[in-house]
Amino acid sequence: MTHPASIDDSIIDAFTDALWAERGLSRNTLAAYASDLRQFAGWLQRKDCNLLRVSRGEVQSYLSDRILARTSKRTISRLLSALKCFYRWAERQGHMHGDPSALVEAPKPGRLLPKILTEGEVERLLAAPDINTPLGLRDKAMLETVYASGLRVSELVTITLGQINLRQGLIRLFGKGNKERVVPLGEEALHWLTRYLETGRGVLLSALDARPEQFFVTRRGGGMTRQMCWHMIKRYARQAGIDKSLSPHTLRHAFATHLLNHGADLRAVQMLLGHSDLSTTQIYTHIAQARLRDFHARHHPRA
Repeated sequence: MTHPASIDDSIIDAFTDALWAERGLSRNTLAAYASDLRQFAGWLQRKDCNLLRVSRGEVQSYLSDRILARTSKRTISRLLSALKCFYRWAERQGHMHGDPSALVEAPKPGRLLPKILTEGEVERLLAAPDINTPLGLRDKAMLETVYASGLRVSELVTITLGQINLRQGLIRLFGKGNKERVVPLGEEALHWLTRYLETGRGVLLSALDARPEQFFVTRRGGGMTRQMCWHMIKRYARQAGIDKSLSPHTLRHAFATHLLNHGADLRAVQMLLGHSDLSTTQIYTHIAQARLRDFHARHHPRA
């Protein structure tokens, strides 16, 4: 009886020879194809199968195993490309009827996970403003509000006096698509918002006749902009010694991730963030899981 491995070796050699003759592919490319096929063949051998006796389900199962083994999406895409090329050739040569890889799709490129600050880094960032000045008090209130409520920067800078209910500790927001949601502030953010309103905002507006509706104002009496807020966060991050590439939504990302780390329900986080689709919120579960894996790898004696 012919062993599956011998069938695989001979057919792989025939395939790479044909590619060399037909396409003139480089030796490196041919070697990579052969290596991918031999790895797949070894996996099939343990199931008492070979390259020419395989189903679409087995191709999909193999790719799933590679994903679970945390193989990169680029490597998996290259592997599937090798399998598709091989099976198209095998079908043309009459070695098999039907292509088991024909309807198998390569994994889609994953979304980049946002950079997340640790809870300690957030504490340092929130402590950076000089609360003895009106502008520092304003900045402190803004940072505390974003971290407490997970606001988008665009939502933060457009908040008006009428949207904040300091007595109930709530903010009424109008997010993407003008969808309304109400989010809690928390005691710490509520304290700094109240203090800014009572002793900071009035000082910034004292030399002006205008009384703008925007809650957070500049020394010239205008409303804050996204760019101003972004530069403010970067400035305080440098001041706090945080050496990370941050985004305008740094504290919004931290808000969501830290909630999940402490056991919050994903649906509740979705509502607080104002996401219309739960899949958008699920990216934060990946971040939390990645942190747990990293923590385990660094601290468990048998990791």
